Amino acid sequence: MRITRRAAFALTVPLLAAPVAAPPAAHAAPGGEPVGGPRMGERGLVVNPAQGVKGPPKVTAGSFIVADAGTGQVLAAKDPHGHYLPASALKMLTAVALIPKLDPNATVRPTQETCDVEGSKVGMSPKLTYRVSDLFHALLMVSGNDAALALAQAAGGVRPTLDLMNAEARRLQAYDTLAGSPNGLDKDLGLTVRTQHTSAYDLALIMRQGLKMPRLREYAGKNHHRWIAPPTKAERKKGKKIGGYPIYSHIRLLPGQRYAYEGFIGGKNGFTLAAGQTFVGAAERDGRTIIVALMRGENLWPDTTKLLDWGFAAAGKVDPVGRLVDPVPPRTEKKEDDGLLPGTDLLADDASGRNWIPAAGAFGGAAVVAGGLFALLRRRGRDEEARVPAQSGPPSAFGTEAGRHPQDAADETRS
Repeated sequence: MRITRRAAFALTVPLLAAPVAAPPAAHAAPGGEPVGGPRMGERGLVVNPAQGVKGPPKVTAGSFIVADAGTGQVLAAKDPHGHYLPASALKMLTAVALIPKLDPNATVRPTQETCDVEGSKVGMSPKLTYRVSDLFHALLMVSGNDAALALAQAAGGVRPTLDLMNAEARRLQAYDTLAGSPNGLDKDLGLTVRTQHTSAYDLALIMRQGLKMPRLREYAGKNHHRWIAPPTKAERKKGKKIGGYPIYSHIRLLPGQRYAYEGFIGGKNGFTLAAGQTFVGAAERDGRTIIVALMRGENLWPDTTKLLDWGFAAAGKVDPVGRLVDPVPPRTEKKEDDGLLPGTDLLADDASGRNWIPAAGAFGGAAVVAGGLFALLRRRGRDEEARVPAQSGPPSAFGTEAGRHPQDAADETRS
């Protein structure tokens, strides 16, 4: 089914006038105790020393967590429930919330506003239609803010997408998380840590759910992917109507990348000047999967590598300091064909695509109460802090220099 500009009207109505419902108080579940156990409410380093095991490495992050995805044990943490700006690490929640809802074969024609979004972009044209599966690749591989908005079009609009994201956070008991944008942009949208935030603990919960989704693992673990674009002049002379170029993952821990990490599955990084470096990801070795999330970082890939190494060395040897809680049980019975990996009991990717959301009309009424997204998206930063080079995007002209790999300097960019 094709989602056209007419069907995508909900994305262009005001967004921010209606406030997003705030989560419970920091650190606490509705019952009042820190989610994951009493020690998860501590602000400093949280670890139980064990004989023969060195303490966690010193890293520059303001907050981090190291957890065993299988057992749910939190092995070590620092300010695990502290509220921080998420930057593009929030896109992991976007993916977890939308993958079960959208048909991967549906197509979307982006609006001009979607194509003109600030920050990192994969490069889109309102003259083309894009498959939802390609948009998810762009979302998780090159942190496309335009891809995030196009996925929001497919889900009925930005307001309904934020509702889905925040509802999914509540279901996962990620009570520190409040999504104010589908792509993690903050200052460009007038968002602060009071109106958009998450925690290292919540990112670990979201990643743990994402690991249950085969499609998410595919998107997040891919190193390169073919992206369509308007044809070049040379391609038009040859009669080609569609051009394109390869896109490459910004996750430097994948095979063949600068900081390639043995057993790395995938993850999502982010950066804005307000948020610093953010990240969540996972690696698997010898049947054990370790999740690492960090906030307000400064030395992303070396610090992540150190925390993963420590997690594998400490798992099964140190007493846990807390646990990753399970999602709230679903109200309805689980479908037989729910797309989960064998042996899992968490809601995840519906491989059949039955649950995808029609774009037109379903959420139009809710979107009308929202307030001024694209005026904010298109607004340039008023100071030098906003002038950060794009993290990704097409070559200077569509279809040219297609084989050039993004530079490592692109890691530190807006969202």
